Amino acid sequence: MAQPIAPLLRTDAVSLSYAGRDIFAGIDLALHAGEIVSIIGPSGAGKSSLLRVLAGLQAGSSGHVRMGDAALTGPHPDIAVAFQDACLLPWLSVEHNAAFGLDFRRQPATTRKERHERVARMLDAVGLSHAKHLFPAQISGGMAQRVALARCMARQPRVLLLDEPFGALDEITRADMQTLLRDIVRIHRPATLLITHDLDEALLLSDRIILLGAHAGEPARIAHTWHVTLPHPREAQVEAMGALRVDLVRRLRELVQTGGPRAVTSPSSIHPNEGNHVPGTNVPA
Repeated sequence: MAQPIAPLLRTDAVSLSYAGRDIFAGIDLALHAGEIVSIIGPSGAGKSSLLRVLAGLQAGSSGHVRMGDAALTGPHPDIAVAFQDACLLPWLSVEHNAAFGLDFRRQPATTRKERHERVARMLDAVGLSHAKHLFPAQISGGMAQRVALARCMARQPRVLLLDEPFGALDEITRADMQTLLRDIVRIHRPATLLITHDLDEALLLSDRIILLGAHAGEPARIAHTWHVTLPHPREAQVEAMGALRVDLVRRLRELVQTGGPRAVTSPSSIHPNEGNHVPGTNVPA
């Protein structure tokens, strides 16, 4: 019997408290190579705080985070992070901004030739080879996010953590960036975690969707998980996508209106040709 593939990044009962407030508790999560996992939930549910703990930017209050077989105790050279703000340095060109991540502490040393080749490959992958000599003030918001993604991927990360990276973009640019992300994950196979408020984005991209939420006054927990096995591209999977979206909205509305899920529920799955019913739910046909 084949052995299960070990996750690249995982948490065991991770909790976080800050200034006397419990942010989230008991989070068990595993990220595998080549998959995209989206986390959705109400504002203030602790999604960004969880990402910071996974990135090693903030220590959890209890539990464990492991990168491979080793405990994660801080920023890791195999973990890259991108936020909604592209955070480009205005005095550096597009090319040098994309290369900036290679200078991070603990990042493996690279030769000038290897550095140049990595950056050139990623700028080509995100469609910005022609703009490498431009500066941030000379490019659009969508181009800036492409630079941020190239900066992450030039490091050749095994884990990619994204916090609302496309949230400030217009609809057409956001759709282009979603396609680009899907292609990058397919080719380079980082384990990818995406924080998003856009349910359609989560549906289009994710292998798993995790709902994070809490009762009022209690720490957030994983309230529900959906496993999505629909083939890509998913834009044509209207019936199955619509059924899953109904369930996402229903459970998210329950969190907002009641202050928390009635109970932590078993995972749901949606597969090709399953029509408009999501197994494990009571969504009407």
